[in-house]
Amino acid sequence: MPTVREAAFAVFEHFGVDKLFGNPGSTEIPMLRALPVPYVMGLNEAVVVAMADGYSRASGKPALVNLHSAAGTGHSLGNLFTAFRNCAPVVVTAGQQARSILPFDPFLYNERAAEFPRPYVKYSIEPARAEDVPLALIRAFVTALTPPMGPCYVSIPVDDWDRECEMPALPELTLETVPSATGIERLAALLDGAERPALVIGTGVANSGGWECAIRLAEKAGCAVWAAPYAARETFPEDHPQFAGFLPAWRDQLRGLLAPYDAILVAGAPVFTWHVEGSGPHFPEHAKLMVLSDDPQHLAALPGGGGVLGNVAEGLALLCERANNRAYTGKSRTFADPEPAMTAAYVLKRVAALRPANAVTVEEAPTARGPEHEVMPIVREGGFYTCASGGLGYSLPAAVGVALGQNDKVIAVLGDGAAMYTIQGLFSAVAENADVSFLILNNAAYAALTGFSSEFGMNHVPGCDLSGLEFVKLAEGHGVTAKRVDSVEELDEALAWSFAAKGPTLLDLRIEYAVHKH
Repeated sequence: MPTVREAAFAVFEHFGVDKLFGNPGSTEIPMLRALPVPYVMGLNEAVVVAMADGYSRASGKPALVNLHSAAGTGHSLGNLFTAFRNCAPVVVTAGQQARSILPFDPFLYNERAAEFPRPYVKYSIEPARAEDVPLALIRAFVTALTPPMGPCYVSIPVDDWDRECEMPALPELTLETVPSATGIERLAALLDGAERPALVIGTGVANSGGWECAIRLAEKAGCAVWAAPYAARETFPEDHPQFAGFLPAWRDQLRGLLAPYDAILVAGAPVFTWHVEGSGPHFPEHAKLMVLSDDPQHLAALPGGGGVLGNVAEGLALLCERANNRAYTGKSRTFADPEPAMTAAYVLKRVAALRPANAVTVEEAPTARGPEHEVMPIVREGGFYTCASGGLGYSLPAAVGVALGQNDKVIAVLGDGAAMYTIQGLFSAVAENADVSFLILNNAAYAALTGFSSEFGMNHVPGCDLSGLEFVKLAEGHGVTAKRVDSVEELDEALAWSFAAKGPTLLDLRIEYAVHKH
């Protein structure tokens, strides 16, 4: 009979696992014996989970993570929450002490292992017997890969790996559901009956591979296209004449932007993601609204309108076949042209001009999100990743995972505050020779928080001064070659150097401190 370890390795191979992301601990050592795939190490578990998340989203494969018992799970929770919001198919194995000493409260014991990561995993278990571990892993992979995808968690006692077990059957499953014909007819009727339709695209479109389907539908049905609030992936070519812009997470502002339309189809997003309390309707009262999503919760939480459940890309493709032709009559979006200065807008304008063809952007710079939308269009499928949760510390290590998951240059656009949450991800970038240009937009502050303070009638928030951080020294301490850029005259040469390099580099871009109010 095989050991649990041998059966688990067969499960990993069956589901296409080709890497193990982890930070090793004593309760995981037996798992690592004769490991058949490369081990990608992070210096803490928040880095590990973010790398795995980025890898799974960029490669289209499930990612396997190993955490160290309760403490390691605790370190990971912020980015495990982000993986849940990102719908990233990540399977987590976590070490546990030996079963024979669990009744004695041993060192490194996880008392309620299956409860610890909830509710931000789709499935969580510590199997009752060692023999049940392989079956639990199969269920974890299947659940993680079933839309809406997301992380799953299996706690495994250290002495389980060498126990004998039966080799489980390895299932061949199709996990996507097609929207019903009745639902597609209802969506088509919404678009065909409108004079001015709008298509609002969220992360679910990218997660389902629906980029081209969305373009075809928008062009055929004459829709203005908006990005849903806080979309965590690319939504639509931002230089396309029908792309109207980005919807804000403020109810009154969103209603105003959607007011010209009499029909709104939301694809792959909730209706809607809000950041602050608002008042009044969630969308213009005169407009009809429907949502197409693979997430039942998007339909359950609808504040009005109707919905259709099913694979988003497939639904868009079917709808494109069914919808009537209509010419687009709206206005085309224009881009800003900031003057030369060390502002986020001008720096990102030069990034857009000099970036390699097909470069992928991974972003976590809240203060620069507005300028980024105005000057740095995302124009390719698989071209943009950020975190759907709003928690900082995701994108620096996620950029490493994205670089490992595909072959194009990755540009990580990071705020100084955001970068410091998981700065040790630079070590993994060097270890894996990840082809990432880390661009730190350094305004020496938690400027996004200061900008947000006006929502609460404040003009000052304590604890937001980050002056004194030296990112060149931090990078070099992790083995990353880095340069500081203080002036416009140095900017283009530094960007060209970073983009031409193979492997990780970092630029400390000293930008002006500007508060962008919402």
